[in-house]
Formats: sequence, structure tokens, C-alpha cells
Amino acid sequence: MKQVYFTAGPAEMYPTFEQHLRTAVENQLGSISHRSQKFRDIYKFTVEQLRTLMNIPESHAIFFTGSASEVWERILLNCVEHESFHLVNGSFSKKFYEYGVSLRKFAHKQEKPFGEGFDYGEVEVPEYAEVICVTQNETSSGVQMREPDIHKLKRSNSKKLIAVDMVSSAPYPELDFGVIDTAFFSVQKAFGLPAGLGVWIANDKCLTKSERLNKYDDITIGAHHNLPSLWKNFKTYETPATPNVLGIYLLGKIAEDLNAIGADVVRKQTEEKYKVLTKYVETSNVFSPAVAEERHRSRTVVVANTSKLSAEVIAEVKKANMVVGSGYGPFKDSQIRIANFPAVSLEQVELLIEELKKLEN
Repeated sequence: MKQVYFTAGPAEMYPTFEQHLRTAVENQLGSISHRSQKFRDIYKFTVEQLRTLMNIPESHAIFFTGSASEVWERILLNCVEHESFHLVNGSFSKKFYEYGVSLRKFAHKQEKPFGEGFDYGEVEVPEYAEVICVTQNETSSGVQMREPDIHKLKRSNSKKLIAVDMVSSAPYPELDFGVIDTAFFSVQKAFGLPAGLGVWIANDKCLTKSERLNKYDDITIGAHHNLPSLWKNFKTYETPATPNVLGIYLLGKIAEDLNAIGADVVRKQTEEKYKVLTKYVETSNVFSPAVAEERHRSRTVVVANTSKLSAEVIAEVKKANMVVGSGYGPFKDSQIRIANFPAVSLEQVELLIEELKKLEN
């Protein structure tokens, strides 16, 4: 019997994944050239579907990378001459900051304890920071930064670029890309696809900054997948190097399926499942919310403290062919993480809760 994955990535495959994969194999998409018209059509189709699903305007280009983690480096190389600023409240936002340090940028951070979130009014952006790096959804701690707070942060720092990590929440957040300069995600989470593809969204302000930096002899914007090269190829729906053609095709088809449901409906379903999960966690005698403030709780990665070892919890639900994730890093044994992605239905969430209740006996 198949297992249902409530893990935060790689996660449960979207229900139509197998059908689309079969079609891709039948059409031999793994063998086509990335310089062919067939690939250009796939790239264009996927871009069009993502624009519709996430309300991404024509001012923003959409690129494909090997992973979302790669985009941390691309943004720092292409958009930061000297100083970046990072909001850190979990393992992945911390890694974004550490990439800046590793690349010898003057990386600043405003840090909160694991499990705590940021509100707009408490953020203090350094005067000379060029890019504000925000993690909309922190996969490790289950903390979100609400979209209005992100928009306010950009509007009050209009001369700075803002970069949004939405790796484990896209396409759920309603980001205003008329405000957001660049954002990125990977497909093995809420899009319900195998790992191996990152998606980078960037506007012309990012391109202008990269082109300026590229004129300096003492600055590198990267030899592989730099922004000017990506953008030049994007104009004809091509890529500088051979991409993950299969992944791009599958992403376009899943985005099309989500568009058929409607972005608002997908969000409504996500919120409904979140409420059911949160209500259970709040009333359980084994589990409790890991994020104290409700407004800071992720809608797509629900993290709960557990009075039992997470390994015991994982083993119990696995008996019913369900898989939940352990806590991250130092919280591996004391927390569980439950992904609330579109691939998992309300009925499956309710069945998971029934299994978790067995631990309370």
C-alpha cells in the first residue's frame, strides 16, 4: 500500500504527477534539445501558467535553476555590491545569511529565536544594505512572515531590493510582485514534484543592478547562471545551459492543474486544513504549537512540540502508511513537522489526526 507523505520536502507527489510523467515519457521529452522549438514551447507554457497562478507580471522574468539554495548565491552575487541584510529565525534563513558571509559580502542580520516571527514594525534595516532578504516561510521552524508585512518593508525601503524565500509556501502566499523585486522556490514541496528544480523570479531592477556590477573588475556576478545570461536567454525561452527539461514540463502541467482549481480555492483549502491541524495540536495532551503567535504560524508547514520522542510519533503513524517529518536540527527529537501542501487532501489530514490521537491513550 502506498504511503502518504506529510513531509516538508521532498513531499507527497501531486495526484496528477504520474499521469503527466507518463505523457512526458511517451513524448520522449527527456531526449529533446533545449535549443528546440519544442523546449521553447514548454518553457513558455510553464511561465504562462506560473504567471497566472501567482499573479507574476511581465516585468518579472522566470528562470530555472538546479535548486532554490542555488538562488541564494545568485541573488547575492548579482544584486549585492557590498551589503546584504537578512531576517533570521530558523535554519534556512540562517543559511541565506551564511551564504552572504561566505561570499565575502558585508552581511547583516536581525535574528530571533527559533520559532519566533517578524512583524514589519520591529525590523530595522541597515542604512547601506542593498538587498533585504526575507524568508516568507521558514521550513525548519514553521514560521511565516505575513505578506502585508513584507510589502510594507519594501515600500518603506523603496530604494533597496527585496528578496523573498517562498520555498515551502509557493504558490500559497499572495505576494504583490509589483512590490517584490525577486522571489524563489523549489518544486519538491508545495508543487508536489520530485526535487531537482529551482524557480527564480526577478524584475528588471535586479537585472540593472547585475549589469552594473558586471562592469567592475573586482566583482564577479558568477560564471554560471548569472542574471544577464539568464535574462538574455529568457527572451527567447531558452536557457544558457541544458536545464531540467522534464522538471520544467511537469511544473507547467501541475501549475495548469492548480489554475484549473483556482489560486483562491487552493488557498482556501490550505487554510481549512491548517485550521483542522492547528485545532488538534492546540487541544492535544501530547502535542502543542511550536510557534506561539498565531499570526506567525506557517500555513503550509505545521510544526508541533511533542512530549514523546518524534521517532515514536513517526513510527506510530507509519503503521497506517503515513509519514510525518521530525523536527529540524536541535529540535529533531522534540518536534514534528507536518506539511500542508495541495497534494494532501482534507480527508487525509483528518485520517492523520486520528492516528496521532492514538498516541494519547
